[in-house]
Amino acid sequence: MINTLSIRSYTRQTRGHSHDFHQLVLPLRGAINIEVGSYTGKVIPSECVVVKANEKHYFSAEENAKFIVVDTDLLPENVLHSSQIVFSISSPLLAFLEFSESQLRYQINPEVERLMFDTFYKLLEQQNLFVQYDARIREVVAYIHHNFAKNLSVEVLADISCLSATQFKKNFKSQTNQTVTEYITKIRMQKAQALLLHTDSPIAIIAELVGYTDVSAFSRRFSKYFGIAPSKLKHV
Repeated sequence: MINTLSIRSYTRQTRGHSHDFHQLVLPLRGAINIEVGSYTGKVIPSECVVVKANEKHYFSAEENAKFIVVDTDLLPENVLHSSQIVFSISSPLLAFLEFSESQLRYQINPEVERLMFDTFYKLLEQQNLFVQYDARIREVVAYIHHNFAKNLSVEVLADISCLSATQFKKNFKSQTNQTVTEYITKIRMQKAQALLLHTDSPIAIIAELVGYTDVSAFSRRFSKYFGIAPSKLKHV
């Protein structure tokens, strides 16, 4: 169907095709490897890749990666006439994608789906097409999304970016509008929320899966982030 949002995953095997409608792919978790127009490379969470109608493209991804895919017969003028194929998205649009993922996990009626698409389109119309994060910060963001359960110290991440710790923290904040700690916490809390809602895993195991060895520390962080204790969410 055209003019819809959906959650999708892809395979490691490279596939290629074209279609007679426009498509936007916005990673939620993991990255997509894509070749479209003059662009060849990765697209990571907080970014969007534009595939225009009848444009041949090739793509592959890790099987556990998830994406919001938007199929549309029209693109807003700011996107249609931009030379940027991949761009970083704003915080409001990113927040809406996270909300949309939660909604799309459940059965919803066509009217709700239409309203979600219309809201996404309005947000996209207001989107400044920010350039991608620079390569050093993109490497770090991709690393965080794949290794959020590890000890992600500033020193480790700064080494990945090939910057000093001070330069790294400054560059990361200026490009993502979040501190390193805020960004890591967001990724961990979103993953924990999904595990609490959609698995039977005990809270202690979930805490460990998202990088907390101390269950009490995890519970305090989760409660502060969402305003509800993980034990209560588990039984909603």
